[in-house]
Amino acid sequence: MNTERRAPLDRKRVADTALKLLNEVGLDGLTLRGIAKELDVKAPALYWHFKDKQALLDEMATEMYRRMIAAPPLDPGDTWQERLLKTNRGLRTALLGYRHGARVFSGSRFTGIEHAEQMEDNLRLFTAAGLTLAQAVRATSTTYLYTLGFVTEEQGVQPLPDERREGYDLDERARLLADFPLSAQAGAELFQDYDRHFEEGLALLIAGIEARYRAG
Repeated sequence: MNTERRAPLDRKRVADTALKLLNEVGLDGLTLRGIAKELDVKAPALYWHFKDKQALLDEMATEMYRRMIAAPPLDPGDTWQERLLKTNRGLRTALLGYRHGARVFSGSRFTGIEHAEQMEDNLRLFTAAGLTLAQAVRATSTTYLYTLGFVTEEQGVQPLPDERREGYDLDERARLLADFPLSAQAGAELFQDYDRHFEEGLALLIAGIEARYRAG
């Protein structure tokens, strides 16, 4: 038994191991039993730290966020538009680092308050630019949900950046939809070049926020 396996079991060690296994087996294959085996403990030992799988997913999402914000701090001189671009690009990059990363993040509850510092800073930036608090919340949450949904669909096709699921061959799709030429051609816009499509969609949202709230 190596030194790492003899280290005391705590929430962070369990979450770190779960995130490592996530890339190997995916969310559907991730089990408390499998995590316990990797840690060389019995499965009941994990229940001292997590009452069920959702509690573990909450901690995994929180750990993903901790790693994401460990990057260099955001520029205090950002405009609100620049802040939306940077935070959502950063979120997408973080989620793409894990197989089914967006599914783990979606619907999970943070187990700490690490997110509050960045949230407070963002809301302060938006309200200083003239948006009401309600508008600032709507702008940030709408772009966040866009990114989360976008990456969920993206990872449905490409679980990891260098991996593509069977069934998403564009030529085969075009052949099957030959009687629906526009739908057939749309495959190239739906299932490839995700970087460009993400940026275009995010720009559309920001332009809509500017127009809706008359925010420059």
